[in-house]
Amino acid sequence: MSFVLDPLPYAQDALAPHISANTISFHYGKHHAGYVNKLNELTKGTPYENQSLTDVVKNTFGNPATVAIFNNAAQTWNHTFYWRSMKPQGGGGATGQVKDLILQSFDSLDSFSKAFTDAALGQFGSGWTWLVEKDGKVSIVKTSNADNPITQGYNPLITLDVWEHAYYLDFQNRRIDYANLFLTNLVNWDYANQNLVNKAHL
Repeated sequence: MSFVLDPLPYAQDALAPHISANTISFHYGKHHAGYVNKLNELTKGTPYENQSLTDVVKNTFGNPATVAIFNNAAQTWNHTFYWRSMKPQGGGGATGQVKDLILQSFDSLDSFSKAFTDAALGQFGSGWTWLVEKDGKVSIVKTSNADNPITQGYNPLITLDVWEHAYYLDFQNRRIDYANLFLTNLVNWDYANQNLVNKAHL
């Protein structure tokens, strides 16, 4: 079994003008594809070759001998999840049960939005900002580099990629503008609610 580059859930220009087709062409076609290709190279002939992507991430985490496999598996997982965390004409306030849980954990939707963008801005260097669920409560977590919250028992609902290659062609160093536009115009709350019911197992 080989790991595959999952198709984007929309056309490369579908998130414009917020994220350009040029950015997605490089991000998806070069960076994401590169992680998939490297993962296949590293896992060929190993027990990980026939595991699900989620299982590879969990089973290689924290082991110095498999750090390269983990990094490429987790980045493949994270990117696939990131593309699904957005949709054309997305954004706005949270909906459904996710909204109810956000309001239980934060004072308001505005408070949640501020906390999420603060986390994105506060992530030093490369990484990810996540809305996660655990034991019926939601929270915001940050991870560095390839790290993924499933290794800590969290259920990811949505994620924002804050590696510079995710936004630099469109926003240069304005990560805060990118994070704000993610929430106001792109985030896929339907996907978040889906993940609340059925955990993503990529």
